[in-house]
Amino acid sequence: MHFKTISELAPLIETGDISPVELAQSQLDRIDELDGTLKTYATVTADLALEQARQAEQDIAGGNYQGKLHGIPIAVKDLCNTAGIKTMGGSAVFADNIPDHDATVVRKLREAGAVSLGKLNMTEGAMGGYNPKLQIPENPWRPSHWAGASSSGSGSATAAGLAYGTLGSDTGGSIRHPAAVCGTVGLKPTWGRVSRFGVMDLAESLDHVGPLTRSAADAGIMLQAISGIDPNDPTTLPQNVPDMLYEIGKGVSGLKIGWDHEYATSGLEPSFASAVEQGVKVMEGLGAEIVEVKFPEIMREAMEAWPVICSTEAAMAHSATFPSRSAEYGPFFREWLENGSAHSATDYAKAHSLRLAMNGGLRNTMRGIDVLAGPSTAKASYPVTRDALYGPIPTDRVPWDSRFTVPFDFAGLPTIALPCGLDDNGMPVSLQFSGHHLAEPLLVGVGDAFESATDFHNLHPPV
Repeated sequence: MHFKTISELAPLIETGDISPVELAQSQLDRIDELDGTLKTYATVTADLALEQARQAEQDIAGGNYQGKLHGIPIAVKDLCNTAGIKTMGGSAVFADNIPDHDATVVRKLREAGAVSLGKLNMTEGAMGGYNPKLQIPENPWRPSHWAGASSSGSGSATAAGLAYGTLGSDTGGSIRHPAAVCGTVGLKPTWGRVSRFGVMDLAESLDHVGPLTRSAADAGIMLQAISGIDPNDPTTLPQNVPDMLYEIGKGVSGLKIGWDHEYATSGLEPSFASAVEQGVKVMEGLGAEIVEVKFPEIMREAMEAWPVICSTEAAMAHSATFPSRSAEYGPFFREWLENGSAHSATDYAKAHSLRLAMNGGLRNTMRGIDVLAGPSTAKASYPVTRDALYGPIPTDRVPWDSRFTVPFDFAGLPTIALPCGLDDNGMPVSLQFSGHHLAEPLLVGVGDAFESATDFHNLHPPV
């Protein structure tokens, strides 16, 4: 039961064949059994979950079924405000932070009838390292292996069957990285498609909120619920929210998929590169047309702009607590904020110009194609130590490692990460499709078509 998808469970809940209360309790029991080891949850809201599940059961029995999320147990990254429930953002600085309001995405999930299991562990401030006073999520595929940057709790919990869907955030890849290395689907929407009101900022001009699930359709279901214009977030887009499942079942015959072989395979471990390339060939076998494209030459230089933009905007976001409470931050994020505070206006302006140039080059690359294919990460999960993850920033950390994710954060374009096999070490690898502005329904359809032709989304960790 714990590895079923939302799409499988929803009709059973609607007909009364599965009880939302029993489903929620089974998830809470599994969290109690496994999370002492996996450490995915920062806060488990058992009483709230059972209360919401009882209400869902009562409403559904009374003929008031709200849709595919009604009665489904989910969880959110612990940077989404929850009224009356601690929201720490992965930082000891906010250990006592209890918001008086819900983030818009939390409210929308509640209104869709979802059952909240709790808040998920994450890196400090949604960057790369953890606060030493807080826990580090384990990758459920193998202990002491990377669980994928800031939404690590979301990726691990989804993969391990500790929630049927979760929310993460993505500033440089933190929906897609944990989805990729934990073997789940991750959907980063178009910037502005989803409100960020009540979600702690890392870098405001780059932050996205989106779902991690066990199927492409499930990602569409969750994105449907949380999307839309929000008067509390002036950056949300005014376009009507389409049916995110509209493209499912339509196939990919005639779809033009852009593919830059050198970009997509160079520097990758051979079994990883092969799995990604084979995934593209699966789509070709389904009738898609593979179109050779070339990534912009400015890309490597532009990747150096991301740390400048992200750290500068992070320093702005934390100005109320940094540097005044700098000692309470962990070594990694404290150093990140120090770097951001040291950048000049000229540094930021130069970085922003590189971002704009990269965006223009990417538009040219994607001209004449429907989606762009490539890996979701530069490497599969690898061994890590607690000391390294707590910081300081590793001296071998290079922006180029995020070349498959950052360009689409820069441009605010939607992307979906899909499991496409295991590498020679038995760890998940992931194929990414990136679309044009507001192309989420197409990406969900593409993901569903890939899943219909493969079994990779049915691979689960040994927990």
